[in-house]
Amino acid sequence: MESVPNQILQEPLWPPLIAVVAVGGLYYALPDSLALHPRWAGIAVAIALLVPGRLAFRRGRHRLSRNLGFALLGFITFGLLRSLVALVMAIPAHVETPEALLRSAAALWATNILVFALWYWRLDAGGPHMRDREPGHSDGAFLFPAMTLDDRTRKLMKQENWSPTFVDYLFLAFNTSTALSPTDTPVLSPWAKVLMMIQSSVSLAIIALLAARAVNIL
Repeated sequence: MESVPNQILQEPLWPPLIAVVAVGGLYYALPDSLALHPRWAGIAVAIALLVPGRLAFRRGRHRLSRNLGFALLGFITFGLLRSLVALVMAIPAHVETPEALLRSAAALWATNILVFALWYWRLDAGGPHMRDREPGHSDGAFLFPAMTLDDRTRKLMKQENWSPTFVDYLFLAFNTSTALSPTDTPVLSPWAKVLMMIQSSVSLAIIALLAARAVNIL
């Protein structure tokens, strides 16, 4: 396993950590019919991937940390899609009350934003570790507005070494789920376009199908 010297990240890691914890909280807000069982197993798997990933990063084993991060994201993405399918099936079967359907739709919509923000943050330009190895951010899957500024403007704005943080990817994911488009940030990479299509499809299903149906049967 590759091991490289440890490096202090310029970007703080607590925002994506909070996002992962929030996903777990939203998962617990779902009714029993829409959640994976047993519930504690899902949390146990997430912790079993998250904690070793953080320890691996602190010890300089960035490849292992990255792989564990991908495994964690894959697991919570599977949980999101599984709960979405269960919610679609619950509507005609009248398994849950309209109020429970609305709460579930809201929880899944928020989860959709957090999950894909984590994907964008983890994948863009090699991930946070690789981005922090470069003085500034000039190449990636997304064309952020700050990347279009000329050198003189960047210097005047004191943004010479600007690099996206998790909040930038969260903003991108929020826009994708609300406007169903990237709004102010064009998408350049094929993999990013595919992920944004999936996120928009999930958001559209939740807003147009699930939430609307729950309101109609109130």
